[in-house]
Amino acid sequence: MLQLRKISVLLSSLLLSYAAHAGKLAIVIDDVGYRPAEENKVLQMPQAISVAVLPNAPHAHEMATKAHQSGHEVLIHLPMAPLSQQPLEKDTLTPEMSSEEVARIMRNAVNNVPYAVGLNNHMGSRMTSSLPGMQKVMQALNHYNLYFLDSMTIANSQAVPAAQGTQVEVLKRRVFLDDSQDVNAIRQQFSRAVKLAQRDGYAIAIGHPHPNTVRVLQQMLPTLPAEITLVRPSQLLNEPLHNGTRTPVKPVSPTKPVSPRFQPPGLCKPKRPLTPVPATHALEVVGESVSQSPMFKQVKSLF
Repeated sequence: MLQLRKISVLLSSLLLSYAAHAGKLAIVIDDVGYRPAEENKVLQMPQAISVAVLPNAPHAHEMATKAHQSGHEVLIHLPMAPLSQQPLEKDTLTPEMSSEEVARIMRNAVNNVPYAVGLNNHMGSRMTSSLPGMQKVMQALNHYNLYFLDSMTIANSQAVPAAQGTQVEVLKRRVFLDDSQDVNAIRQQFSRAVKLAQRDGYAIAIGHPHPNTVRVLQQMLPTLPAEITLVRPSQLLNEPLHNGTRTPVKPVSPTKPVSPRFQPPGLCKPKRPLTPVPATHALEVVGESVSQSPMFKQVKSLF
């Protein structure tokens, strides 16, 4: 009896420890479409690693297609105006653009990046901090079944309030892996992303296809703690937003409510009464399942 009590206490401790540190980590590699040699190395990584493709890059269509065929989630990496003066990509969105021009650029981006399920901003500190500008973006994005991943290139991004009244769902980046391309700095940022995922339940990290970033990911992804699950950004759409609330889905108009995306099926009733399962058999099944679990084997090795 004492032995069973010890095992029960250990199992409870292990479960509590696991729950306290379990988390989901999403990693997105931006700026894809210019360097196929390095980008192909990214596509050899776990399928949960996602890629964001610049729509006017020379290899945009090719890399988006290849990423999708390899099982990776694809995002459109849409250029948006920064506050700083620097060279801009073709069709970079600015707050002054008309709704029609924003819609045209969005349409071309969707056509140039096939299989995209989401969109995030390339640069964009000036654009994303403009509420009128981001409202035009969200209104254009509302015509496509794409989520918006805010790269958070500026703290006062208006992405969340701009999405109000649309069906666009918003996620936020927590960590940039390679602001510095020093290998040790990238390792530290990767570890920071893991700790945030453990602490908060999930985290999204963004990196780029630099040789050092690719090298660090190749080295550190296999060392992820067992309680950290690598996920795609779309798998985090039901998680609460950090530093903000989840963007609610609102009706487009009061007279025409938006249909829910998911309709639960009706109850499945058996045609005849189910045969009762003896309690002893149920206990045998549960016991066998527990005895085969890694956690039980770990506890068993202590005795």
